[in-house]
Amino acid sequence: MNYIYHSDNLPVLESLKNETIDLVYIDPPFNTGKSQRRTQVRVKQSENGDRIGFQGQRYETVNLGTQEYSDNLGDDFLAFMEPRLSEAHRILKSHGTLYFHIDYREVHYCKLLLDSIFGKECFVNEIIWAYDYGGKSKTRWPAKHDNILVYVKDPDRYYFNGFGVDRLLGDERDEPWRVSSSDVWWHTIVPTNGKEKTGYPTQKPRGIVEPIILASSKRGDVVLDFFAGSGTTGDCCLTLARKFILIDDNKQAIDVMRKRFHNERSIKWNKVTPHMYENSSSNLWAHQSARKMASS
Repeated sequence: MNYIYHSDNLPVLESLKNETIDLVYIDPPFNTGKSQRRTQVRVKQSENGDRIGFQGQRYETVNLGTQEYSDNLGDDFLAFMEPRLSEAHRILKSHGTLYFHIDYREVHYCKLLLDSIFGKECFVNEIIWAYDYGGKSKTRWPAKHDNILVYVKDPDRYYFNGFGVDRLLGDERDEPWRVSSSDVWWHTIVPTNGKEKTGYPTQKPRGIVEPIILASSKRGDVVLDFFAGSGTTGDCCLTLARKFILIDDNKQAIDVMRKRFHNERSIKWNKVTPHMYENSSSNLWAHQSARKMASS
């Protein structure tokens, strides 16, 4: 089974046994101080439409709904992340790896925090994901990249298979939107009309997540994403024959994942309420199923 939890991630992380996860990829809130918002629309032909297209045909814009969440933790961002990253370190296997996806606003502070939890000697890479979207600025160089910090549990034992990524790239490695086999990755965002698009505001493309899973896990390994969002990590795991645990407390994220995985029978859906963790000796089925997944 694969598991998706609608829950605050901390109690679920605390319920997992030591050294039971092979790979962690997380894309936490970037603490931009803004609400992240994305509206989906569809255009259909209509005599009273608000747009004019080919040969004078009129088209109507239909709003399909808006996904939104607040990305504002203020000065508490590191205090919020510290216990969660400490749990991630505890539950990683000795050969395990953490990929921490963040942007320029918090990356420096997060690296210091990760150094203190994992140890400076366990820092392996800082991957730069450069993309081609976003506005221009008249006052500074516009931000066109994210940072992905890579830490391992044991610098002498961690698993890495660069050949798997090379094979994924194949003959397309010279195309500018493909991930390169270095620590600088050029890749576009999820296209507005692309088949990957779910409508979730911070959805990351498979082309970024898939190489991570290929390089740092093996078939049958357990991959954990405790800021799951639109579920891209789980989608990649299904393709690559990995097991997964996804956690998110945003109802909109859960709704997107239910639609994305509606035909997938290997997933157990769990809604965790706070009282289920009040007594650590009886964490009920959510606690038990999390442990069962991690130990299977």
